[in-house]
Amino acid sequence: MLSERELERYDRQIMVFGVEGQERLKSAKVAVVGVGGLGSPVAYYLAAAGVGTLLLIDEQKPELSNLNRQILHWEEDINKNPKPLSAKWKLERFNSDVKIETFVGRLTQENADDVLAGVDVVVDCLDNFETRFMLDDYVHERGIPLVHGAVEGTFGQVTTIVPGKTMRLREIFPRVRGKKGKFPIIGATAGVVGSIQAMEVIKLLTGYGEPLLNRLLIVDLAHTTFDIVELR
Repeated sequence: MLSERELERYDRQIMVFGVEGQERLKSAKVAVVGVGGLGSPVAYYLAAAGVGTLLLIDEQKPELSNLNRQILHWEEDINKNPKPLSAKWKLERFNSDVKIETFVGRLTQENADDVLAGVDVVVDCLDNFETRFMLDDYVHERGIPLVHGAVEGTFGQVTTIVPGKTMRLREIFPRVRGKKGKFPIIGATAGVVGSIQAMEVIKLLTGYGEPLLNRLLIVDLAHTTFDIVELR
């Protein structure tokens, strides 16, 4: 049940997907894997939407060069507070009705079961395909949706993986190998792509709209183009 406070706070989005949809958000648990450029807007907008529990996963501390895009981390956090704890402090003060859980460390095949226990949706906000493919394997074993996002420069991509209904991430990107080194990125690119990822999660949880199933959205903000590739 939603409290009077929650009914007022989420009034504008309840007008879109109804009280039942809001209650689904409240009862859900979402894992945000990577609390950097993508994870910051994803976590922020899911907290704003009233997702009941957010699990923030990252092993790094904020650095000065992160601050052009990682909006949940401030100068006072640099080389001090791990990213999940830095984000938790802000999000709890932004929406005290949302429970923020954290895992400071690297998500691996060995610890995924323990770390991701009870999660309804996993959001890929990572910067390497090694961990992405591990997540891809995990969600297919557990039947959990995965929202993938990636950015570089002014480009971004988003797709939603639902086991049994869509192609696997490994099938979509079969030739990707290893972790890229330092790459360019404009903060607004991460903001746009992360916001789209958050909306994918909201659609999955509420049943409103059409998620990007077997479709890859490609964004080029330098030329303001949005293209969808049909995946087969």
